[in-house]
Amino acid sequence: MSKVVSATQAASLIKDGMTVSVSSSSGLGCPDAVLAAIGERFDSEGHPKNITTLHPIAAGDMYGIKGIDHLAKPGLLKRTLCGSYPSGPSSSEPPQIWKMIGDNSVAAYNVPSGILFDMHREAAAKRPGVLTKVGLDTFADPRHQGCAMNDAANEPIVSVQQFDGEEWLYFRSIVPQVSIIRATTSDERGNLTYEHEGAYLGGLEQALAARNNGGIVIAQVKRVVENGTLKPHDVRVPGVLVDHIVVAPDQLQTTLTPYDPAISGEIFRPLSTFRNAEMNVQKVIARRVAMELRDGMAVNIGFGISANVPRILLEEGQHGKVTWVIEQGAVGGVPLLDFKFGCASNAEAIMPSPHQFIYFQAGGFDASLLSFLQIDRHGSVNVSKLSARPHVTAGAGGFVDITSRAKKIVFSGFFNAGAKLSLAEGGIRIDQEGKVKKVVNEVEHISFSGKRAVAQGQDITYVTERCVMKLTPDGLMVTELAPGIDLERDVLAQSEIPLGVANDLKVTPAALYQDRPIGLSLNGGASLGGAHG
Repeated sequence: MSKVVSATQAASLIKDGMTVSVSSSSGLGCPDAVLAAIGERFDSEGHPKNITTLHPIAAGDMYGIKGIDHLAKPGLLKRTLCGSYPSGPSSSEPPQIWKMIGDNSVAAYNVPSGILFDMHREAAAKRPGVLTKVGLDTFADPRHQGCAMNDAANEPIVSVQQFDGEEWLYFRSIVPQVSIIRATTSDERGNLTYEHEGAYLGGLEQALAARNNGGIVIAQVKRVVENGTLKPHDVRVPGVLVDHIVVAPDQLQTTLTPYDPAISGEIFRPLSTFRNAEMNVQKVIARRVAMELRDGMAVNIGFGISANVPRILLEEGQHGKVTWVIEQGAVGGVPLLDFKFGCASNAEAIMPSPHQFIYFQAGGFDASLLSFLQIDRHGSVNVSKLSARPHVTAGAGGFVDITSRAKKIVFSGFFNAGAKLSLAEGGIRIDQEGKVKKVVNEVEHISFSGKRAVAQGQDITYVTERCVMKLTPDGLMVTELAPGIDLERDVLAQSEIPLGVANDLKVTPAALYQDRPIGLSLNGGASLGGAHG
């Protein structure tokens, strides 16, 4: 009997009140045709009603792949647990899911991505839940928000437990009755290969969680081939776990990208085809972040200014000195930018995302380069919530997993929001001061706990266009000042909190502000030909 069904037939399998797990990372790997069919069925039939959805990483985006927004209809979606949510510029209309979160018509939770993957694994093994230190003293901790994003999220999903003399967070397993995953090719038996995908994400774990608990697995693919024609080593999800196949030949590889063989590792691009970062203030910050790196490091990067650091190393002839590791699973190569973020070209390997998160949660890598929206007096960072403009941030994603035990973290961002800045005379000029301070007394949402970082001895640096700060047991300390910046007027007076100032306050090297290579060397320590420090 054929496993191939239409998207409409697949949607009819979703019953009222079910829990549905969806494998996706924004546009990457999103089974959008199946999700669209579920939304269309609800519009025409009023079913399914009151479903719960699980999204370890976001499903869909604001740029053409609706993902979770197909389901964002009052009456259809009752509860959702997401690692992240669709996000975009404040000038764009918010996605429907954000409107539902804002008016409390869905119970919405933001669960760190790695923990959500762990919850699937525990559900698959019929174990009770996840015991973890990831998320302690962050918004995931029930002594803060307990992952709740709105008042409708009033059912606790996490508790604090004492085990073996230590404090842990406990997330109870949630069992999906349906898992919707995506691949490139299926044979007639449902064996799945991922040759055109930019990542494997968590399809296997999500399929196991449903299958082992009597549920069903729906796989969206580009094509179906004859049995016996797929190589067993290429099969990532075996057909014994797959119940139904939906063929969507036009599925996008990722956001705004029909298909790029370099994303899926089928070809390797010449390094000369990667564009250098435009010369501006963001590039200066990225250059200064790059100076924190050393030869041989394995380094995670996040969205934002730090995503340009690999391009800095390319421009400086240092590509290959650092191995980039990103949460969607790529190891090595050149992480991509903009709508292709989460993918890499020329990767050495692509790990399943749940396994990459195990690597991150235990701090097996050397450093992480991440962004910040706010920093507070404890050195805590918010990247996951801005009440004034909710859809500007995607939520935490893997941020909490990555930072929980990272040996070294370099946060980057602008010191104030809304300032007009320019490069002038080998330094920074503030043409108009920003109105919103980002160094504050208390962050709105604790995505990263400065208190735990100090207790664990983590090396924490904050790089802005005006200064570099370090986290010390006594709080934030300014250790370096940009040329053209007045310490009192442009830094200390623009912070809501007192900042310490290092006795040996350095000046950021002037080379960073020139539109030419800076002579970066990572051998034996980051330097500009030995000029810095």
